[in-house]
Amino acid sequence: MGDEDDFVIESADAGASSTIPMEAGQIKKGGYMMIKGKPCKVLSISVSKTGKHGHAKCNFVATDIFTGKKYEDMIPSTHGTTVPIVNRSDWEVIDIDGDELTLMDEAGNQKTDLNLPSYPEDMAQQIRDAWSGGENTVTVTVQAAVGIEQVIAFKKDG
Repeated sequence: MGDEDDFVIESADAGASSTIPMEAGQIKKGGYMMIKGKPCKVLSISVSKTGKHGHAKCNFVATDIFTGKKYEDMIPSTHGTTVPIVNRSDWEVIDIDGDELTLMDEAGNQKTDLNLPSYPEDMAQQIRDAWSGGENTVTVTVQAAVGIEQVIAFKKDG
């Protein structure tokens, strides 16, 4: 028998990835995909016919979910690509200090590592105006993908 020291595992993680592999032909309009390393929402897909040398090609037009920048990509329909795992959550604004937000969710957890959004340009000022020193309850929607979190929407209650 070998020494037990031969099988020591120094560290382990759950193996959770921020993206999942998917065949290009399986991606649908309105879905998400990675283009040039950016998480994007697919606006349109056009599929070319199979040529004499191979595969049908999918031409994707998509926008970056954080900046709104438009990207295009062409991938053979049977080839693999990656799809970001996108999560959304709602948080109540507790404080605004400069551009930094202090947020709280329904469970009472606080988040202090987010700034006011830079896209679209006027949203940060709209959130400031709606919050106006705590008179109103302002709820922001935080979207997270590939290690990036950003406020993408807000609503005012009261």
